[in-house]
Amino acid sequence: MKADCHMHMVLDGLDWKASIARHREAPHIPTIHRALALYREQGYTYLRDGGDRWGVGAAARELAPEYGITYRTPLAPLCKAGHYGAFIGEVYHDFSEYTALVQSHRQNGADFIKIMISGLMDFDRAGVLTEDGLSPNEIKELIRIAHGEGFSVMAHCNGARTMEAAATYGVDSIEHGAYADEDALQAMAQNRVIWVPTISTIANLRGTGRFKETSVREILDSATESIRRFAALGGLIAPGSDAGAWAVPHGADTEHALLAQILGKSADTLLDAGTTAVIEKF
Repeated sequence: MKADCHMHMVLDGLDWKASIARHREAPHIPTIHRALALYREQGYTYLRDGGDRWGVGAAARELAPEYGITYRTPLAPLCKAGHYGAFIGEVYHDFSEYTALVQSHRQNGADFIKIMISGLMDFDRAGVLTEDGLSPNEIKELIRIAHGEGFSVMAHCNGARTMEAAATYGVDSIEHGAYADEDALQAMAQNRVIWVPTISTIANLRGTGRFKETSVREILDSATESIRRFAALGGLIAPGSDAGAWAVPHGADTEHALLAQILGKSADTLLDAGTTAVIEKF
């Protein structure tokens, strides 16, 4: 089964503001059809959306069976007020509001919960994130509440300590995962956390001129080393391109090739295992 375990139907890989504007009043159905047709042409049969608050992923889920695609969505990702994610997700201020959103998502048919618990990579400064992650106690409670409502949990998560905390407290998948260290990788492997490293979001920046090439290369090298180490630990790695992110348009189809280059001859076996784990959990 060919799968993209992290993509965003609401975005187009070119201009996130224009793309969101296209769907702001209602999901733009022709755009969704075009994207699904591209995935079908490339042989995809499973897509896991990263979510949006305009119902685009939910609309895609309804249309996907026409294309022979199983589609999963968290509806909107959930993010703490004042932290990364408000541009695309629903905001909560405290655990009471978060719990209400999780319960609302259950009533509205979400397939899983996505939490935003860290910032982004600063692509001009290798090793730097745009903001620190949430505290371990907050991460623990977010996961506990979502699991208590019967959901698996996907976490937008960068930074070693944030990754380690999420893994320790039972998150089901970690997305992106920049700047992991040995403790974080060990925690993920030991707790059978699925890692979706979205390497396309880094590798596709090369040669674009948008960011410092030396920084992009350092970030890519760091991610490559972590992926190889995680594989050596027996960790679960699943392919997810983050399609819709800048320089990763739908149909780019780069993630499998990049991971195959990193993982070598064991790539197919490893990615099949990770994909199977995603499908079973999400």
